[in-house]
Amino acid sequence: MTGVSNMVEVKGVIQYTMKVSPKVSVIMNCLNCGRYLCEAIDSVYAQTYKDWEIIFWDNASIDNSAEIAKSYDDRLKYFRGDKTVPLYAARNLALKQAKGEYIGFLDCDDLWLSTKLEKQLKLFSREKVGLVFCNTFFMNQKTGNERVLYNKKPLTGMIFRQLLSNYFLSLQTVLIRRKCLDRLNEWFDDRFDMVGDVDLFTRIAFDWELDYVDDPLAKWRIHGDNMTFKKMGLFGKELLMMLDKYKRSYSNFQNDYKEEIENIKARAAYYEAVEEWKTGNGNKSRKIILPHIANNPKFLIVYLISVLPYKKYSNILRIVGRYVLTKLIFLQG
Repeated sequence: MTGVSNMVEVKGVIQYTMKVSPKVSVIMNCLNCGRYLCEAIDSVYAQTYKDWEIIFWDNASIDNSAEIAKSYDDRLKYFRGDKTVPLYAARNLALKQAKGEYIGFLDCDDLWLSTKLEKQLKLFSREKVGLVFCNTFFMNQKTGNERVLYNKKPLTGMIFRQLLSNYFLSLQTVLIRRKCLDRLNEWFDDRFDMVGDVDLFTRIAFDWELDYVDDPLAKWRIHGDNMTFKKMGLFGKELLMMLDKYKRSYSNFQNDYKEEIENIKARAAYYEAVEEWKTGNGNKSRKIILPHIANNPKFLIVYLISVLPYKKYSNILRIVGRYVLTKLIFLQG
């Protein structure tokens, strides 16, 4: 643990005490999130494990987010940028303020269950573990329905190869050891708008073991404002950028991870195809995805349903729920 001297005057005598840093820093990045903000912050304050701080980075919001955040006690450290910057640049700015030995991430429209930190911290007893994740609920904002992300226990251990091939972590579930960041040349890659967390946690998995709490300890709110649903084409392009970076960063990467590279290319094509379908180019969508169906038979679903106009598919989703779309997007289950 680290600490700083804190000067206190007691009965006219100046004394110095040690102000100990919190064990966990919770990174919350905010841009006009007032609608859901109280629920998110309250879910941290409700944790059964109490040795934490919130690093709240306000990315120049113009709603009531600042007022809400400042209404909490000094365990919430409020910071505000002079202007709005890209999300992952803002995440890095927040990380610079974090003092904890462990770091978690909570977006302002998501929630933690009360025992999340308590249960996850226990798994860091082994020094080789750098990241612990857990199951999470999809929470449909309109209906209130909840379903879990993982229907079966995901892989753990040294799983860089598996994450590269089929990434399956969810940001709000992740807790990392601060040493993981200290040993990297960069934290979040601020060139990205969509895959910054995918990139960071995959790079951590190259050097560290991952472990898992087999309980849903967070809630991921699914609503129409989720950026992943709005910019799927960009998600695919950034996956290819990430792939190019790894080719430069890891020696013999192209030979050692041939199958995984093809899987990333297929996923990028999948996202591009869905984006084309959304914009009315169903024929182009099918041309993009057809060569990759053999790589992942689940792509056949998009190939077949893209004969429908995307608006008709959206109408079906209103009945079935966004849970189905989310499972398709992340190719889960």
